[in-house]
Amino acid sequence: MNIETLKSELPDYAKDIRLNLGSVLSEEGASDLNQKQILSIALASAYATRNRDVIDAVAHQANAELSHEEISSVKTAATLMAMNNIYYRFTHALEDQTYATMPAKLRMTMMANPGIDKIIFELSSLAVSAINGCGKCMNAHTQQIEKAGISKVAVQSAIRIASVINATALAREIAN
Repeated sequence: MNIETLKSELPDYAKDIRLNLGSVLSEEGASDLNQKQILSIALASAYATRNRDVIDAVAHQANAELSHEEISSVKTAATLMAMNNIYYRFTHALEDQTYATMPAKLRMTMMANPGIDKIIFELSSLAVSAINGCGKCMNAHTQQIEKAGISKVAVQSAIRIASVINATALAREIAN
């Protein structure tokens, strides 16, 4: 499946999602991001939705434009955030802040050297964290992205991509 097929199969109640999907996956619709960043964010977001149709469609496009190493690093971002988002959402949500001061003792060394451009890794991690609802992780990744000189518009674009990919997955799920 590709993106065009995915869009064409979205039901009428998801017309806005279909139109948004066509927009946010382009440089015109994802301001301040380049195509490699857009596809990396979209692929990480697709993995976070766990929807096979969405993953296949985005991966089809990503495979044409991203290297094997870049795709592997996006997978690293998605899987590390699956772990970190649960852990840090837990520590952040509890009233007892003792847990937030305890060392995580979770291996996450790939974050320091992800194998791709650090900004792409951070943007992908931010998108997954948004889908998973981890405010602490969203704050941490946004700070790293902005410290590197990336604009707030680019951050917003990354979140728009994540939100549309997530809505696309939901539309696919409830259509079946």
